[in-house]
Amino acid sequence: MKKIIVLILLSLLLISCSSNDDTLRVGMDLRFYPFTGMDSKGNPSGIEVDIAKALGEYLNKEVVIINTEFPMLIPALQSEEIDIVIGSMSVTEDREETVDFSQPYMYDKIVALVNKDFADLNNVSEDMSVENFFSIVDAKFIGITGSVAVSIPQSYGFEVEAVTSDAVAEREIIIGSADILVGAYTLYGMHDTNKETTIMYKNAIELSDIAMAVKEGNAELLSGVNEFIAQMETSGLNDQLKENWDQEIGKKLFNDSMTLDYYLSR
Repeated sequence: MKKIIVLILLSLLLISCSSNDDTLRVGMDLRFYPFTGMDSKGNPSGIEVDIAKALGEYLNKEVVIINTEFPMLIPALQSEEIDIVIGSMSVTEDREETVDFSQPYMYDKIVALVNKDFADLNNVSEDMSVENFFSIVDAKFIGITGSVAVSIPQSYGFEVEAVTSDAVAEREIIIGSADILVGAYTLYGMHDTNKETTIMYKNAIELSDIAMAVKEGNAELLSGVNEFIAQMETSGLNDQLKENWDQEIGKKLFNDSMTLDYYLSR
């Protein structure tokens, strides 16, 4: 089995590892367990870490995981510090202008974290239709630059306060400086730690394709990646992922009945 090498600092990468035909440098943000995280010993651990390992074996390449903050993943790809992004990255029109995406390997349901006072004032509930949700007058949206948290509200005609980290967006929702943060599974954790000040709007706003990203024009790597994704189900990889991670998904979404199938199927 190919060994996984973890380099936390990009500077270490420049010193000790250079790109070659036998290496696949995978960029991911190791703060989002159980998808891309770390175990108690600081080693990469998560669903997409396992997918990266399986991809390396499929391509017969040694996987080097480069821990990179999410907003810097595409710049790192463009500057050739990494070869591929595997990290719950949604396919958006803006991103498609700068990278080449694979076929989707997971699907995310886009939901929203809402300031509780704002929700109470506007009768926000899970039964509210998406159309009515985005018809609330003067709603203040916030989100990370380049993410669906920005692009989706903008598609409904809203201006969005763009920030550089989830922590900043979460804080603004908690204190009421912003009303709504659109996003994916990470919002469940934000709500769980802020139940007095937030609610979850769980009615799926959009189904978002999650795909791997390579530098524009890297057709050879993209072809191999798409072949790998096409056989994830028939090879038994998806079943193994479910066996390993269903329990953690239930914990992450604070619902024991929810499993990895939620993300692997449309």
